[in-house]
Amino acid sequence: MPARTWVPPGPLDLHRTLGVLQRGPGDPAFAVRGGELWRASRTPQGPGTLRVAAAADGRVDAEAWGPGAEWLLERLPELLGEGDDPEALTARHRIVHEARRRHPGVRLARTGLVLESLIPTVLEQKVTSDEAYRAWRLLLQRHGEPAPGPWERMRVMPDPRGWALIPSWEWHRAGVDAKRSGAILRAVRAARRMEEAARMDLADATRRLTAIPGIGAWTAAETLQRALGAPDAITVGDLHLPKIIGYALTGRRGTTDEEMLDLLAPYEGQRHRAARLILLSGRVPPRRAPRFPVGDIARL
Repeated sequence: MPARTWVPPGPLDLHRTLGVLQRGPGDPAFAVRGGELWRASRTPQGPGTLRVAAAADGRVDAEAWGPGAEWLLERLPELLGEGDDPEALTARHRIVHEARRRHPGVRLARTGLVLESLIPTVLEQKVTSDEAYRAWRLLLQRHGEPAPGPWERMRVMPDPRGWALIPSWEWHRAGVDAKRSGAILRAVRAARRMEEAARMDLADATRRLTAIPGIGAWTAAETLQRALGAPDAITVGDLHLPKIIGYALTGRRGTTDEEMLDLLAPYEGQRHRAARLILLSGRVPPRRAPRFPVGDIARL
């Protein structure tokens, strides 16, 4: 069982840095055990499981299992934001300044794996988070494979061929409509080209992903925030984010995407980081309407 110890270049909030990779509390590919974080990934070398824990003296201790173990350990610093520069953002609003002061260890994780973030992001298109998390959980439990290592309940997502072989009724059973499953199937057929985006800059990577029908700007941004750790990959087309950003910065409701981009213009190059800090501030507009109703196409 290979292991590694790494010393971050500055403060590191392990849970908030890696927590964005978890797809709901029941994610079969992500688990929290005490102060340890566990991830099951399909790397270019094969399946691997990574355990990461922060030591009291600031070190990060990691262990890995499976054919992908060495790949995961080699890229541990990159995953935990070694190449990220939180100081590149100059706070233009008090709320951003205060959020950064309270959360100095939040860095942007970079997985270097595109499909791992792209597929669950496609599942989140136009549905509630609970519906998307359920679909991801069911698909991994039924079509993934047991993750290497000691945690028996963890699963590694299917390889591209495995995704392509999932029958239509299994997508339906997981509550995934034909539009989303079709986008995933087109992406896995171009898996090599999708994974190449992890070595591109943000603009080229976005063009590569959005060349696939069914993958738009929202999906590309949410994917590249994780795969590239891209500080400027601001999400547009989201139901909630513009309203939260607008309310936090101006106190007004009903902010549009265009207005959000205007508000974040002073953070050009760091707009995703600024939005992340604003979300961490907890300043959100009070809820007025009932939650979006949860559908279940598997019952149709």
